[in-house]
Amino acid sequence: MEFPNLGQNCSKETCKRLDFLPVKCDACSGIFCSDHMSYSSHECQSAYKKNVQVPMCPLCNKPVPIPRGQEPDFTVGQHIDNECRFTEGRKVFTNRCMVTKCRGKEAVPLVCSECRQNHCFKHRHPLDHSCTGSAKSVQRKVTDVKNIFGTNGIIKKAFTATAIQGNMSEDEALARALAESERLTKENTTNSQARCSVA
Repeated sequence: MEFPNLGQNCSKETCKRLDFLPVKCDACSGIFCSDHMSYSSHECQSAYKKNVQVPMCPLCNKPVPIPRGQEPDFTVGQHIDNECRFTEGRKVFTNRCMVTKCRGKEAVPLVCSECRQNHCFKHRHPLDHSCTGSAKSVQRKVTDVKNIFGTNGIIKKAFTATAIQGNMSEDEALARALAESERLTKENTTNSQARCSVA
């Protein structure tokens, strides 16, 4: 027995397949088969009515609310033309160095704790910008630096590889460090096993 009124043909022009469980598109009211029931597969012209995403303004990065049934491009365009608060010439590097003849500018302020002035990365330390802040603290820092480096700017204690390694080459020093590490690891494991066996 044949059922002539059962099922409907797909509304997609390239398909027209007879489907016994057709789906009606809630945006354009067309009838579609299971292959073409999504908005993108049948290229629905009214899909924007059901799209509830909120687009972001490309200039000010704020969400632009869209009333139902309107296209997002139109609403974002109106926002840009009328109420967008984007400032085109907004500068990033506004924190200028206070040292004379220095043109350094930074994105973040680097305020000296002594003189309370802004400086660039090159002049951020009190000794680098001839700080005129608290005289006692500056003098204390100068003497600390002289104690470390000496009065002529030469480091008193040399921190070189030969001072640490002695006359060993890098390979010998690495082999010695690995051997010492293995010895300490074995020593720790034997100590922990001894503690476990006592209990």
